[in-house]
Amino acid sequence: MRKFFVHFQDISKPEEAAAIMRQIGTDVHGISLMKNKMVHYTLRVGPLPARAANIVKQEMLSVGGEAAVARGVIDCSAPDGAVLLSATRKQFRRFMQKMRAQPFSLPRLADQIQQVISHYETARPLRFSCRSIEADLRRQTLIMGILNVTPDSFSDGSLFQKKEAALNQARRMIAEGAQIIDVGGESTRPGAVKVTLEQELERVIPVIEALRAERDDIPISIDTYKSQVASEALNAGADMVNDISGCHFDADMAEIVSRAEAFLCLMHIKGTPENMQVNPEYDDVIEEIMTYLEEGIGIALDQGIAREKLIIDPGIGFGKNLGQNCTILKYLREFQAFGLPVLIGSSRKSFIGRLTGKEVDDRLAGTIASVAQAIWNGANIVRVHDIGVTKDTVLVLDAIRSAERYPHH
Repeated sequence: MRKFFVHFQDISKPEEAAAIMRQIGTDVHGISLMKNKMVHYTLRVGPLPARAANIVKQEMLSVGGEAAVARGVIDCSAPDGAVLLSATRKQFRRFMQKMRAQPFSLPRLADQIQQVISHYETARPLRFSCRSIEADLRRQTLIMGILNVTPDSFSDGSLFQKKEAALNQARRMIAEGAQIIDVGGESTRPGAVKVTLEQELERVIPVIEALRAERDDIPISIDTYKSQVASEALNAGADMVNDISGCHFDADMAEIVSRAEAFLCLMHIKGTPENMQVNPEYDDVIEEIMTYLEEGIGIALDQGIAREKLIIDPGIGFGKNLGQNCTILKYLREFQAFGLPVLIGSSRKSFIGRLTGKEVDDRLAGTIASVAQAIWNGANIVRVHDIGVTKDTVLVLDAIRSAERYPHH
């Protein structure tokens, strides 16, 4: 009796389908015709008025795809809602052509769908250029070293409060492989008490000035949500603002960053550091974070910040419980829809302690597991305390991510 093999094929991009077909000897014309049929996407779009949602549903069905809508959309008893679209890449192409002939701003929806698919599957480089760094973040993950000059940070509070101690720690992190140094002068751990503007400035500005005087090649980030601190830090030599509020706490932040032509990392937070861990609830944690980040991106772009200067961070541990943090790491790939670098800061955080039972100083293995998962799912920058072991992790994961099943000869 003849034996057969049946193997799953992991295909997420047309180029991967084409490579497998070339390997089995498919005709070149067949490859061109079939590669877009072998890639399948599911997109959630909305909110759409009921009449527009019905058009979207019918047009997707007409090209052979599937579309799910809320029950009340069909008879227009629901005013608006989301639509779940599921189709091959080729079907999405035909669907987008049809949408461009429709009312209700549906041509704009087609453009957005095309942009999201392009961001997700593009092989184009994701460039990051700052100081001595010239990197394609699709192939190289950057390491951001955490430098807290605070008395009460959850992991290393009071260790590097004095300027010389902070500089020595920055030197150690750079020697071990940190490519960006993130300086913070106010703890944003759960329940943290706010510090005054003057206190924060006294902590961070001397460190930034001294580090910049010593190292002109290393990008420096200022971890703050206050525009005045950001302004002083940028004047002192910082290149990036890491805003935990994603431009939602201080209305002047985006303008300050734009004027300095600096980088801006937009993070999601639910609530404030004082109350963010008081029973955070979400209907859909990924959707809510993406909506919040989209608002922050809009604020930044409206103030003239170049898109290539933006970075996004879903905010692990900032208004999220254990399950929500794990969900973010599992579905992190969805944030590639923005076409922006994704930063993840999971280092030593409490969700790792809850999973492992380890205290904050004994969470290295758990941290590395979270970092590896984040990189595998598309993180481009990892913000960590432990640089050396993270560098080894990054080198291995980057090599695996760049590997090709059937490399061209």
